[in-house]
Amino acid sequence: MWPVRVYYEDTDSGGVVYYANYLKFMERARTEWLRERGLEQDRLLEEFGVIFAVTSVNLNYRAPARFNDALLVSAEPRKVGRASLVFSQQIVRDGAQPSAVLCDGEIKVACLDHRSLRPRPIPDPVYAEIHCED
Repeated sequence: MWPVRVYYEDTDSGGVVYYANYLKFMERARTEWLRERGLEQDRLLEEFGVIFAVTSVNLNYRAPARFNDALLVSAEPRKVGRASLVFSQQIVRDGAQPSAVLCDGEIKVACLDHRSLRPRPIPDPVYAEIHCED
């Protein structure tokens, strides 16, 4: 779980997190998940010529996050294919007992050639770092 603080810029005029910003929080958690495995996205581009791009999103908004909330965001791979990953992600309010899920969903990302933007297999060294049991 990665911490995120809700800033004023993340909210609407009522102080509630704008719905699209949950996707930003989830993006940060996926980036940190890669980083935790020694996979920096700029290095993936330089060394392997690949980028990861979101291809589908399915989110459930369950309760609002508000200005100044401390949140925790998870990123758990549920399926790792040769050219894509599906993450299960949740956002919860930090310290809430019980920890109620504010937003959850599945995000699919594809490995793309950075020049053509066409799908390509995840490079073997990267695949070895991210592979999980399906």
